[in-house]
Amino acid sequence: VNREVQKINNFEIEIQNLSDAQIQERVQKLINQYKIEQNFDTILAESFALTREASKRTLGLRHFDTQLMGGILLHKGKIAEMKTGEGKTL
Repeated sequence: VNREVQKINNFEIEIQNLSDAQIQERVQKLINQYKIEQNFDTILAESFALTREASKRTLGLRHFDTQLMGGILLHKGKIAEMKTGEGKTL
């Protein structure tokens, strides 16, 4: 899980410099890629990074790494328990 979070974090600088239109284009590209490959694992890091950036821009809230870990674990069909204050709301 830590490796996947690092991949997400590696996208952050690149994605934060994109315009809203460029982010929408990247999202559409990932949707099309998923339709072809039917494998979310290949687009997980970039899709989580785009989601994080969208949250920052629209809500003013940035996902913490622990929140990303929880999302990754849920995607893998596992149960993730988060304590109070670890950001379940976002």
